[in-house]
Amino acid sequence: MVTTTSVSPRVETLAGSGIQLIPKEYVRPKEEQISITNIFEEEKNGQGPLVPTIDISDIVSEDKVVREKCHEMIKEAAEEWGVMHLVNHGISNELMDRVRVAGQAFFAEPIGEKEKYANDPGTGRIQGYGSKLANNASGQLEWEDYFFHLVYPEEKADLSLWPKIPHDYIPATREYAKELRGLTTKLLSALSLGLGLEEGRLEKEVGGMEELLLQMKINYYPKCPQPELALGVEAHTDVSALSFILHNMVPGLQLFYGGKWVTAKCVPNSIIVHIGDTLEILSNGKYKSILHRGLVNKEKVRISWAVFCEPPKEKIILKPLPETVTEAEPPLFPPRTFAQHMAHKLFRKSQEAIDLKKVEPKVQDYGNTKIPQPGEHKESEETKSPETEISKPGEEDTGFLKAPISQPVEQENNRPQSKNSLPAIKG
Repeated sequence: MVTTTSVSPRVETLAGSGIQLIPKEYVRPKEEQISITNIFEEEKNGQGPLVPTIDISDIVSEDKVVREKCHEMIKEAAEEWGVMHLVNHGISNELMDRVRVAGQAFFAEPIGEKEKYANDPGTGRIQGYGSKLANNASGQLEWEDYFFHLVYPEEKADLSLWPKIPHDYIPATREYAKELRGLTTKLLSALSLGLGLEEGRLEKEVGGMEELLLQMKINYYPKCPQPELALGVEAHTDVSALSFILHNMVPGLQLFYGGKWVTAKCVPNSIIVHIGDTLEILSNGKYKSILHRGLVNKEKVRISWAVFCEPPKEKIILKPLPETVTEAEPPLFPPRTFAQHMAHKLFRKSQEAIDLKKVEPKVQDYGNTKIPQPGEHKESEETKSPETEISKPGEEDTGFLKAPISQPVEQENNRPQSKNSLPAIKG
């Protein structure tokens, strides 16, 4: 049983109101609820596959054998999982703690103070404090508030939009962004070598030092009175090249791997990195942009700091690199700018939600998570405005665009299927 009260503009306000039943807009479909479990029990479960943990300090080892082994581990994690824990990454525990403390302090401020930084996607002002008031065509919402802003390159960051309280927010975040940018180069170099390319190739393909953007989204997941019915973030893949995740050691991240949802363990002092759609496209599907989601709980607030590394929206054409294409492995993705990829993905997400309301789709059971089958939805015109998404216009520029079930694959019949990948769905 759930309430039908009107939706609060901020999830934090709703969570703090003393409600025992969440509004219907936050309740996931019954077939999806089956797979939503107690995140603390899942995190303690010692059985099942584990997200790879990689000591990335070995990437600069003077020992060639150690260095090459690290490169191979990164390549395997990108191909098999599309996600990994990085340890000994070179970013100090002190700096990561400063970032955590600053973000926590901002969200500890009264709602009225946070509202001073409110964004307004309807007018194109996407940076700032916000909540998704309508998540998709079905009207479902996610149990989170957020703060979103560009953090690198520094000259492109608008510091007037950054929180002034706590005082360490700006210096800690700026330093963290610089450190992440260096880590990005190291990782892209290793991933380039994994494809048989020159070290700097992937970085060049996503914009280089001047054009690659780092955008931070601090996700704030309040305690939820009915966590078995809701999601903090629905299942999606990231549009970015890479996504780095720092969190407050409260579990919640799940990856769809091997036909079921796998909970990422909390690894102390690690940073989680996801392969995004951009690298999946450039690698012609060799590197995986993994489906993932965020669970909530009724005991602890969870906060995560996601930094999305994105190519310029119009300057670069994303398509499989020639070195990744053969007669046996033809290109799986059409040429698109990053902006076109986001718009196409946004439109597909909206169209799928609309179609699901019209017809009862055939489904295949993946670990009790029902995934619509390829080709069951009518292909939509790509030229149609992505603003048919019920979320507000301009939201396609946020850098955390999500498509719950679609992999960005055009020729799904030609894509090699692994035991750990979802059936490819167009767009």
